[in-house]
Amino acid sequence: MGDASVTRESGGRPSRTSPRPGGIVEGRMSEDRSYVEENTRERERLRALIERLDEDALRAPVNEYWTVAGVFGHIAFWDARVLALADKLERGVPFSPDDNEPEDVDWINDASRPLIHAVPPTELARLALEIAEKTDAKVATLPLDRLWPNDPESPLYAVRASHRGEHLDDVEAALGARA
Repeated sequence: MGDASVTRESGGRPSRTSPRPGGIVEGRMSEDRSYVEENTRERERLRALIERLDEDALRAPVNEYWTVAGVFGHIAFWDARVLALADKLERGVPFSPDDNEPEDVDWINDASRPLIHAVPPTELARLALEIAEKTDAKVATLPLDRLWPNDPESPLYAVRASHRGEHLDDVEAALGARA
């Protein structure tokens, strides 16, 4: 992770022109829900990390802005956004332009960082895993035709693995550098 890359990252939805992981081919999500397996892989990777880290490791810096626990909180924040949008979809509430993720999310990550770091590290780790479990279970059941990119107007992107994986790579690199 570069200087402030967590502050520059979105919740994991690729731009409309970037390559799309997770069973996406030429702008269309596959019908086999291959993203479920990818999400599970990265969620289990998160679980394994959390189970082996003590509070000192959770407080370790990943970069000058984020601790390990803070990165877990950042992941949880963006997963929670997906849960909120999924709830809106299930209630039949139409998406509005305000539901779209802005192109530049720096201000969102910058504003949430002090709040995330105010939560005790072990609680952030527990919460990140709990929210990841709920998010993955929810997105596995949503109708594919209501998810981006099948629905280009949808703010919901079911592939959580790419966002989690990127940040778990950063955490593992930072912890490896400490060893």
